[in-house]
Amino acid sequence: MKINFDDSFSPNYKNLEMAARNQVPRRLPLYEHLISERFMERVLGCEFTGLDRGNYEDKLEYFRNYCRFFLEMGYDTVSFECCIGPSMPGSGSLGSHVPGVIRDMDDFRKYPWDEIPDMYFEKNTDMFKALRETLPEGMKAVGGAGNGIFECVQDVTGYMDLCYIRADDFELYGKLFERVGKTNLAIWSRLLERFGDIFCVARFGDDLGFKTNSLIPDSDIREFVIPAYKPIVELAHGYGKPLLLHSCGNIFNVFDDIIDEAGIDAKHSNEDQIAPFAEWVERYGDRIGNFGGIDTDALCRCSEKEIKEYILDVLEQVDGKGGIAFGSGNSIPDYVPEAGYLAMIETVREYRNR
Repeated sequence: MKINFDDSFSPNYKNLEMAARNQVPRRLPLYEHLISERFMERVLGCEFTGLDRGNYEDKLEYFRNYCRFFLEMGYDTVSFECCIGPSMPGSGSLGSHVPGVIRDMDDFRKYPWDEIPDMYFEKNTDMFKALRETLPEGMKAVGGAGNGIFECVQDVTGYMDLCYIRADDFELYGKLFERVGKTNLAIWSRLLERFGDIFCVARFGDDLGFKTNSLIPDSDIREFVIPAYKPIVELAHGYGKPLLLHSCGNIFNVFDDIIDEAGIDAKHSNEDQIAPFAEWVERYGDRIGNFGGIDTDALCRCSEKEIKEYILDVLEQVDGKGGIAFGSGNSIPDYVPEAGYLAMIETVREYRNR
């Protein structure tokens, strides 16, 4: 699919920042939580995957292409984060399903919690520096330190074993969330001090739910997770940045508490089987910005005509209801057809230029 985009497009990160503050920006911003590098390569017609693992010049080349994709597609911002989980020794239970390294209180006490912030910046500092050097004029990033509190806990325990820990040693269960919260706050504090100029919106992802409920009891989210979110949100606000929470799943039972107690500014992720984007906006659009839109499944399965009709219907439903940034309800993985994605981009860009 070939699209003749307007070459005069000039990014302005303020559009996305305003949406995150639940203000209506001058131009409807596009937004994605993640876009597969392989997918970007197919659209751009060049290869750059893996250059981020090379030397500093390789990293610069990586980000030139990475940022060029967002610019050419018509985004006002680049989405980028370096996740905390990979810097946690023995991690991998969340994504790679390896056995957890913390199984009991003795493991917890021996774990090198205080070393994690240094490990994180040793691993990721050059990435943030390279991004800073290559951001196009008018663009900033949305992101920062990826992985939220619940995800980092799971990364060193595993989900199933975390449930066992809850049943066998509730004190340890609570201490895990508390200690991860302190560690993540330390990382965010250093990140915003050193690289806050890169980001217009701070963001972390913490998938708290599945299709019908939260992954741990609502009472646990209120007691352990939300109190760990709050100081990170307050820190971001201290640097003048709104905070966007990406969280998949059905979290309606706790979302009012996340807004009221943690103080988040915006939320991303929607799946039609849980609730279409318009329902999230209807429920929360008077209080926070809402990012998302079309179910990623629809981008994969629907025709270009159906995608355009779907998007225009959603945009009509949410028009005038607070800060909106539009894109997929989750992300753009490898398997999303380019035609479906480009139909989405074309529809939004035509809509906002009416």
